[in-house]
Parts: sequence; C-alpha cells; structure tokens
Amino acid sequence: MKILHKILGRLSADMAIDLGTANTLVYVKGRGIVLDEPSVVAIATSKGKRQVLAVGEEAKQMVGRTPGNIQAIRPLRDGVIADFEVAEEMIKHFIRKVHNRRSFAAPQIVICVPSGSTAVERRAIQESAESAGGRRVFLIEEPMAAAIGAGLPVTEPTGSMVVDIGGGTTEVAVLSLGGIVYACSVRVGGDKMDDAIIHYIRRTHNLLIGEGTAEKIKKEIASATINPDSGSITMAIKGRSLTNGTPLEVEINQRQIAESLNDVIAQIVEGVKTALENTAPELSADIVDRGIVMTGGGSLLKNLDRVLAKATGLPVFIAENPLSCVVRGTGRTLEEMRALQSVLVNMY
Repeated sequence: MKILHKILGRLSADMAIDLGTANTLVYVKGRGIVLDEPSVVAIATSKGKRQVLAVGEEAKQMVGRTPGNIQAIRPLRDGVIADFEVAEEMIKHFIRKVHNRRSFAAPQIVICVPSGSTAVERRAIQESAESAGGRRVFLIEEPMAAAIGAGLPVTEPTGSMVVDIGGGTTEVAVLSLGGIVYACSVRVGGDKMDDAIIHYIRRTHNLLIGEGTAEKIKKEIASATINPDSGSITMAIKGRSLTNGTPLEVEINQRQIAESLNDVIAQIVEGVKTALENTAPELSADIVDRGIVMTGGGSLLKNLDRVLAKATGLPVFIAENPLSCVVRGTGRTLEEMRALQSVLVNMY
C-alpha cells in the first residue's frame, strides 16, 4: 500500500488549498502558488436547473451586473461553506485548472479550515474536496497555516501568536509545540468592513453603493484610526441616490470611513485581548518578547497594527506577503508532511 501511495504521489499534482471567503489560492507541490482567484461562481438558473457559467475572476466581474436568471454566488460565508453544491463546483474548477493534464492520479489535498468551525462544517469542506477529485484530503486550521507561512517556529517549545484577518473571519491563536494552545475565531473580517462602509454611506449620504465600490474605498483610503489629516484624504464615489433613484457622485474622506469601521475594529481587538487573557504565563512571556504577527488581507488596513499595539501594549508586526501566508503555510505542510504531521487536524 505504501508503494502504491508513493507511485500515485509522483503521478498526481498534490495541492494545498486556502479556501477563503474572498479568494481561493492553490499551491501545487513542487511548483508553489499557481492560482489566486476570487471565491465567486456565476450560476444560470433555467427551469429549476442550475448551470455554472463562470468561476473566479470572470464570475467576480459579474457581481451586481447580472440579469435576473444569473446569480454571482459566493459559496463561502464567514469562512465556512454556505452553498455545498456551488462550493464543490468551484473547487472542481480550480483543481482542473491547475492539475497536470499528463497525470492521471487524483491529487492529495491539504485544505485549511477556520479554528472556530464545527465538526459538521469541517466535514462539509472535506467532503467537497473529496467529491471534487481529491484522493486523500487533510485539514489544517487556518491560524496554524498562517503561522507556518509567516515563518513562526510553531513546532518549538516557545509561544507564538498570530492574528489572521481574512474575508470572513479573524483567527487569533497562540501556538506552541506544533499545536494550538488557544484559539478564537471572530466572525468579522474584510467582508464585514465592506458592509460597514456600505451602511455608513447609505445612512450619512443617502447613497447606495455596491460591494466592489466598498472594497475599493477600503483599499484606497480606509484607516483603523482617525488622524489629524484624515479629513483631507478624500475620494469620489458613485452610486444610486436613495432620494430620487438617479446615479450620484459624492466625496467622502478618511475620517468618515474610519468612523464606519469602529465596531469591526473593536471586535478584532476584543478577540486578541481574549486570547491574551487565556494564555498561560510562560507563553505570555514568549509573546512579550516575540510580539504578535498579523496575516491576511485585513492586516493591510492602514494603522490596524498600531491600534492592536496600543490596545495590548505588545509589539505588532505585519507578516511578509500577508495575503499568501495561509496558502504558503498549507503548502509547506504538504511539502513536509512527515515533519509537520502533528499540525494536521485529522489523519487517515
């Protein structure tokens, strides 16, 4: 049996998948990151039947622009699968896109799951990957993968703390000796930031904007704190007036966007504080020396590292290439399966 697994391993393109709420990244063994696309699927409904029209970047372009019979669906919400059937189709599409056509064996897959996901949610992710063509599917918790991708010494007898802010969840974890000592999963992330911006602009300007515009605002002028010059950093945005229904352009500033994000930032800070309060004294001492490492797209929000540093009194660092930390950590686990076996959630 072991010889058979070795032969199949050579013939298949084993892969690691960061199945994110906002984006899906795929790492192929021996090749590195080969795919980074939005977790969006465009579905056409006709006579009760659903047909996949587009997946990934092409489908994202359709969000908010589709006719009545076409839906642009994000099958993951808050880090877990919300639409099992569509998620399976999306994973199948990405596997076919990156799998070596010359190989005929199904790939072995390592896929990450939120630390706060239930056994049912984890099983759903595992079964989706198996149905999509995975020969064997292993799970790894997101904060563990993020810490490995950020280069933290997770297998050593020393404490490390990581805050991974993704699209659907913020994963906060303290790690040591190849395991998660304490973790909390706060179901806020980039999506909740976008929602907060949409609601704020609707309330204050009577203007309705889409998810794409909110994401653009977040990336270009959003900040976790209000600075003296926040009022002078402005951006023109377009949407639909709620007063008369006509297209309208208004100007917003960084101060307003910082105010809109207050509640979301507060929840992330509370999650970090809760993790610190539940950490053993010995590990706390290690974290004082080593600091907190931030990963994920949300860590790129301007001044968020300063907010966390002020709230905790600890040094806070943003990992190198924070957007790909989770998939790189998952990929390293795939490459060094024997050495990092202890970090996997389950084994066959």
